[in-house]
Amino acid sequence: MANAWFESVAEAQRRAKKRLPKGVYGALVAGSERGLTVDDNIAAFAELGFAPHTAGLSNDKRMATRVMGQDISLPVLISPTGVQAVHPDGEVAVARAAAARGTAIGLSSMASKPMEEVIAANPKTFFQLYWVGDRDVMAAKVERARNAGAAGLIATLDWSFSYGRDWGSPFIPERINLEAVRRYAPQVALKPSWLWEFAKTKKLPDLTVPNMVATPGAPAPTFFEAYGQWMQSPMPTWADVAWLRELWGDKPFMLKGVMRVDDARRAVDAGVSAISVSNHGGNNLDGTPAAIRALPAVAAAVGDQVEVLLDGGIRRGGDVAKALALGAKAVMIGRAYLWGLAANGQAGVENVLDLMRDGLGSALIGLGHESVDQFTPDDLVIPAGFERRLGAEIAQQAVEQAATAAPAQPRKTTAG
Repeated sequence: MANAWFESVAEAQRRAKKRLPKGVYGALVAGSERGLTVDDNIAAFAELGFAPHTAGLSNDKRMATRVMGQDISLPVLISPTGVQAVHPDGEVAVARAAAARGTAIGLSSMASKPMEEVIAANPKTFFQLYWVGDRDVMAAKVERARNAGAAGLIATLDWSFSYGRDWGSPFIPERINLEAVRRYAPQVALKPSWLWEFAKTKKLPDLTVPNMVATPGAPAPTFFEAYGQWMQSPMPTWADVAWLRELWGDKPFMLKGVMRVDDARRAVDAGVSAISVSNHGGNNLDGTPAAIRALPAVAAAVGDQVEVLLDGGIRRGGDVAKALALGAKAVMIGRAYLWGLAANGQAGVENVLDLMRDGLGSALIGLGHESVDQFTPDDLVIPAGFERRLGAEIAQQAVEQAATAAPAQPRKTTAG
C-alpha cells in the first residue's frame, strides 16, 4: 500500500488531481477570467525572501495564539469554503482535523454539511455568511448560528460575480440527475477511488447547501439555487455591516475580503472585531493584487484596533511566517486543506496543518525567534514596489478633512 502521508501541499495537489473527477478538481483550482489574481496570490510569496541568522538561535517554537476569542495551537485557521463532492465527510472531516490539531474552522454558508454537525465536531467554528435576501432573512440565519453555538461570525461581502475563465469552466451539475450522470460518467469511471469513497456511504454527492436555510433540517436549496438568490439580493451597505455586527452581539465578528485601507477603517467604524485581507482566492474581480501585497498597509492602519488576518496563497509554513512578519495575526487556508481532504480525508487535512506547523517552526528557528508574535518586516527581504497601498491616500485625506472641519457645536441643555 502506498504511503498516504505527503511531504508538501504541492504533492497533496498532485494527489487530489489524480483522485478527483476532472470537473471537481477544476472547481478547486478555479480563478476568474484570465487568472491574474489567483496567480499573483502565489507569485507574491515567492518574491519575499528571508533574512536568517546563523548562531544564537532558539530551541523554543511557541506558536499558540488567540484569534477571534479562541485559543489555537498555531496561527493557521481553516478558511470557509464549500467542499461539494470532494469527500463524502466534507466539512465534518475538516472540522475534526482542525480540532485534532488545535485550531479553528470557518464554515461556509455554501458548505455541504449542516452547521450543527460541524460545530459538534469542532466548537471553535466561525459561521460565514453571504448577504442573501433582506435583513429578516439574514437575522434568521444569524439566530440559527447563535443557537448552534457558533464561536463567531464571518461576513463575506467581496463578491462582484465575476465569471468565465480563459481556460474554461468545469461542468458543475445543479442536481445529480440522469444528465449529470451521463456527463460525469466518463470522468468518474477514471477515478474509482473517489467513486468508492462515496459508494461506501451508499449516497451520491449532495449538491444542496443546508446552511442557507434558517431552520435546521428544512429543505435546502441547491448550490446554484442559492447562488441565484445571492445574485438577486441587493448589495449590502456599511450600515448593513454595522447592523449585522450589532445583531450578532458581543461575540467575535469578522469582515472578510478587505483589500483597502479606507475599507478597513470603515470596517472598524462598523464595529468588527477582525478583518481578513483577502481577494476571494482569485475568484472575484480579476486583476486585484495578491492579498499579501495589500496586507502591510491595512495592518499598519488598523492592526492596533482589530485583529488582521491574511487569506490567499498560503501553501507552506514559510508563507505563514511571511504573513505574520507583515502584520497578520494569523492566516486562513483554503485550497491547501481542500487538496489534503481530497488526497486523504481527515488525515490529509491534518497532514496539511502539520506541514504548516513544521514550516513555521523552521522559520522561527532560522530567524532567531522563540514565538510567532516576534516576526517583523526586518525578517524579510522585500523587493521595491512589492506592496500595494490601496485606498491609503483616500483614508488619509478623510482624516485630514475631519481634523480641519469646523468644531462641533456644544449641545444645548435644558435645566430642570
